Amino acid sequence: MSVRPIFDEAFKADLKEKYLAYKKLADEDSKNDSESDPYKSKYAAMEILKELRHLLLTCSTTSDAEQYKVDCMLGIVYLDEGILALDAEELNTGEELLMNCINTLNKYDVKKENILQPFREQTLTAKEYIDKAVRIYEEYQLKDEADNTPIDAPTLFEVEDASTNSTKDELEKLHTLTLYYLAQVYGALEDLFKSAIYCHMTLKRQLEMNDYDSIDWSLNTATLSQFFMESKGFKQARHHLAAATLILQKHEDHLKSLSSKEPADEAESELIASKWEIYNHRKADVSRCWAKYGILLMRDSRDRLIAASQGYPSCAADDTNVKDPKADTTPISQKLLDSFKFYSIEKDIEEIANNITDKYLLDFDDAKKVFLNVQKWLDEAKSYYTLEDQASEYVQIIQDMSELYRYLIFFEESDDRQAKMHKRRIDLLEGVVKQLNETYYLSVCQQIWIELGETYSEILNIKLDRLKDKDEKPTVHLITKVNNLAKSAILNYKKFIDSVALSKKDNRFPEEFVKPVLTSYYHIGRLYNVFITGDKLVKLENTKKSWEAYKFVAEYCKKNMKPEELKETEYSLSIDFADLLPVKIAKLTRELSN
Repeated sequence: MSVRPIFDEAFKADLKEKYLAYKKLADEDSKNDSESDPYKSKYAAMEILKELRHLLLTCSTTSDAEQYKVDCMLGIVYLDEGILALDAEELNTGEELLMNCINTLNKYDVKKENILQPFREQTLTAKEYIDKAVRIYEEYQLKDEADNTPIDAPTLFEVEDASTNSTKDELEKLHTLTLYYLAQVYGALEDLFKSAIYCHMTLKRQLEMNDYDSIDWSLNTATLSQFFMESKGFKQARHHLAAATLILQKHEDHLKSLSSKEPADEAESELIASKWEIYNHRKADVSRCWAKYGILLMRDSRDRLIAASQGYPSCAADDTNVKDPKADTTPISQKLLDSFKFYSIEKDIEEIANNITDKYLLDFDDAKKVFLNVQKWLDEAKSYYTLEDQASEYVQIIQDMSELYRYLIFFEESDDRQAKMHKRRIDLLEGVVKQLNETYYLSVCQQIWIELGETYSEILNIKLDRLKDKDEKPTVHLITKVNNLAKSAILNYKKFIDSVALSKKDNRFPEEFVKPVLTSYYHIGRLYNVFITGDKLVKLENTKKSWEAYKFVAEYCKKNMKPEELKETEYSLSIDFADLLPVKIAKLTRELSN
């Protein structure tokens, strides 16, 4: 076969025709491939790219400029072939083609974000390529304006006239994609702080370039906020949640505008309805992220006040900026903290952000304001996630509500109001667990039974403390209340215990259940001892049941645990009471005999 010159008109026309044919197959026809032959069009596109590759490898050039153009086109062909091979799950072929792309372009150091190797989970190798792509971009930005006009594939194959602005925009989008890849790589390397930095940079560039899908951007920004709030960065978390809310509100306005017009046909009507469904779904998710923000702020505020009361000033710091979990006590620079902002919409989100504080809470008034906001957000989420359609998510929202009350109780000084809030928790949890199928939702039911046992016990403790403070004979009503609370707590702990089976092989509980089961037995042992009764026979029966619960814990621990594990308070106390209660039982038995 004769070698063809690259600037021969017939040769250029051949390249253009083949490139257009490849693009049609890869971008359009592949969408209509059947499930039985899903890669038909992509394989056809790969065949055309092979022909293009052969043409480029066998053409003749007369200057370095011509060779540069040929190598750029060849690099694009290798890249596109590699991507198609990966799409068709031909991993080895895809890897080989991408390496050919790198080798062809190495001498020019052109942009290579798409050359990533997740298919082998070669995270460090992938990071090397991405770091190089970032370095190339930064070097490119330093070039003179006249010397830094990018050229894209359509321009090289003379498919269309590409404007300077559009190719520059594409280059900027590719750099945004590079930053996204860096975020994924650092996430895979478990450097969550650096991953968060590059996630934010990606979102910030998408916003500034107006290159984003409103739903995806809002959800990704709200998701990133969870990293910040879990790292005690409530300032940054609130800022991101407010930004997510603003973009969702704009999207809602757009949907209202669409809905105000008469749809052209049924298909358009269904499309608009689908967009509303997606919006309502993601709005509920963002509301849940706001709720989590408030719950964590209440929890950390509680922990901070407890730490301060115990003389740990370092734990009681006022700073609510994000902390790098890998940097120990090293503070993050103000420049980096300032970079975690969306400056282009900063003023627009102020009103949204100011609905809730980003400072630690000091008293009940502070906590009540956060409580009411979280309650509102959880109600919004509950309007989408219903028990009938999304049972697991609905139950989680109810558990969040219970947790919200639990943290508010810490700030409440009145015993009566504390007991009422605990009762509200019980109503929420019992209301939902009664409606769940224990077979299908066993794990969730187990969580709720334990929480109910704990909550009934909390109210019981309030009543018992009141009895001690009054130092007078309890009324019949109070005795009945105390005994009913103890019975309810025991009932729920037993439901949990009965739901966990011992292994037939070694008569042991599954590892993840050992502590909760033994702790439940410990609480049952304590609860049988708090019943108030003047009947010594009933008192003897309750003491025996208490001893049986403690004895179970003691025997399980001695048989299955190492000495250092027995230092757990519940375990050591159970062992002590298992030894002491027989004396009390013997004494009660003698008294009854006499």
